[in-house]
Amino acid sequence: MKPVVLVVDDEEAIRSSLRMILEYEGYRFVGAASGREGLKAVESERPDVVLLDIKMPRMDGLEVLPLLRAEHPDLPVIVISGHGTIQTAVEAIRAGAADFLEKPLTREVVLHRLKTALESRKLRQEVDSLRLRYDERYRIVGESEALAPVREAIARAAPTRASVLITGESGVGKELVARAIHRNSPRKDAPFIRVNCAAIPEELIESELFGHEKGSFTGASRDQAGKFVQADGGTIFLDEIGDMSLKTQAKVLRVLQDGEVEPVGAAKPFTVDVRVIAATNHDLESAIAKGQFREDLYYRLNVVPIHVPPLRDRNEDVSILVREFAEAFRKENDARPRGFTAAALERLRRLPWTGNVRELKNAVERVLILSDSDQVDVPDLERVLDPASGAPRRFEPRTGDGAPGPARGAMPGGSAGAGGPVSPASYASLQDFKDAAERAYIVEKLRENDWNITQTARAIDTPRSNLYKKLEQYGIAREKEEPAV
Repeated sequence: MKPVVLVVDDEEAIRSSLRMILEYEGYRFVGAASGREGLKAVESERPDVVLLDIKMPRMDGLEVLPLLRAEHPDLPVIVISGHGTIQTAVEAIRAGAADFLEKPLTREVVLHRLKTALESRKLRQEVDSLRLRYDERYRIVGESEALAPVREAIARAAPTRASVLITGESGVGKELVARAIHRNSPRKDAPFIRVNCAAIPEELIESELFGHEKGSFTGASRDQAGKFVQADGGTIFLDEIGDMSLKTQAKVLRVLQDGEVEPVGAAKPFTVDVRVIAATNHDLESAIAKGQFREDLYYRLNVVPIHVPPLRDRNEDVSILVREFAEAFRKENDARPRGFTAAALERLRRLPWTGNVRELKNAVERVLILSDSDQVDVPDLERVLDPASGAPRRFEPRTGDGAPGPARGAMPGGSAGAGGPVSPASYASLQDFKDAAERAYIVEKLRENDWNITQTARAIDTPRSNLYKKLEQYGIAREKEEPAV
């Protein structure tokens, strides 16, 4: 489709000249001889870019521009200025114009500025689309009364600079709360940096959080900015802060008190402007009593406390969450639409979900992968989920004669963890064979990396979260060492 260019200029010669240039280059030209005519053309023609003359009788460009910006903030407007009106053009830029052209107009300059404006608009649209998808991914889903205090606390905390401490069991969605606070804060366009304090080895966490200078320790071959510096102007989310050492807690407290970060090996500290949101599934007050967590840091963090309830306290949200996860699975995998029967949803609502929302999401994905039903029913659930707990159970696909075939992930001629050759003849379907081959590959890579999840994920070029899903899907557990002979 040709880009539409609206030219608003009271001079017929200018409009005619631009029309020839634009139509020759493949644009669709729309002309308007006055400001009011131009405003009407914007509504009827929906242009991709506007060339707007500043000096026009009755209603000039400086009067038209704010009206366009108010109604169509994403529409790029390039102002056209004559001799002696450059200062006015600069004022138009400050008022929101994308660029300006000075008369007399030249073909090369006009086309270059148009191309730049259109590319900038396309980039903004792509960014907005990605941001929308990102916001959808991290949206808090649920309508239960138990979530009402959480939503209210988010609304009250977001506009402020206050530190927030989010508590709740593993898998309840503490990160979603942190992202919602950031997304609704004045810092929403600045970085949101997440740090999993439990996943970083003690000897590296100071360097990760605060950065280091080249040569400050063995292996420090270059300067590295820490997470606090990366989050400058935005928000840092310290997940699982209850697992942080007392030494590191003291340096985090300094950031909260003085806004200063001291990289490892640095001669002087850096000043940063960072909002801190922390989360934990530990009882920090009990940790304080045991001397495992600093009381002064606790009170610095706990300015706005938010407790996220477990899924069992809001099981009326299970149906909404299941539908949300099923739709997300369809989009991510380009799959056909599938639903859950009322009986299946009721069965899911009655399960304890000790892993909370994260466990429910994994269960929904597992059922959709291992079931062929357009409407997932109770028997589909019982084939892949423990009927009492919702935990994954060994999946037994059925062969054409109704007899159980090899379990997905089980290796022929060996134990579930064995990694011998995969024989296609042993499998009832191509998918069963592919799953077995993938399982064998993952087990072998885990062995090569001494069952270190982080190193294995890096070796096979996949996110750790995805590797954890595969371990759960295929029932892979660390092999016990054989006794010495």
